[in-house]
Amino acid sequence: MRMIIRILLTALAFTSILPLIHGIDFHGNFVAALLLAVGFAVMLWLVDLAAVALSAVLTIGTLGTALLWLIPAWILGSWLLPAVALRLLSDVAPGYLTVDGWIPAILGGLVMLFIGIFTSSAAVKRREN
Repeated sequence: MRMIIRILLTALAFTSILPLIHGIDFHGNFVAALLLAVGFAVMLWLVDLAAVALSAVLTIGTLGTALLWLIPAWILGSWLLPAVALRLLSDVAPGYLTVDGWIPAILGGLVMLFIGIFTSSAAVKRREN
């Protein structure tokens, strides 16, 4: 149920919130927004997977010394992953979503990050108690 709510909120963000950011344009109806929301979830999973794989390769290749800068990079830069996923999604589906530059992608990624935080399992459990 939580995943359906997350996809619906993401689709709603594609149709109403993201076009308010200068540099992000959405062209389509709500069905296209739903497909983009599913595409965004898949793209974010792939970006996370690539980041984890790169971190693992760097950690193993440097016998653990890369963790000295990888851990702070994860803590300080994890909010950039939705921006990368949004930018990649706009490259995959340019007929429905256009993102002009990294500043709008970062702002849109922050919107998507807040949706993800709001619908995460820990946040839902805190609201239920």
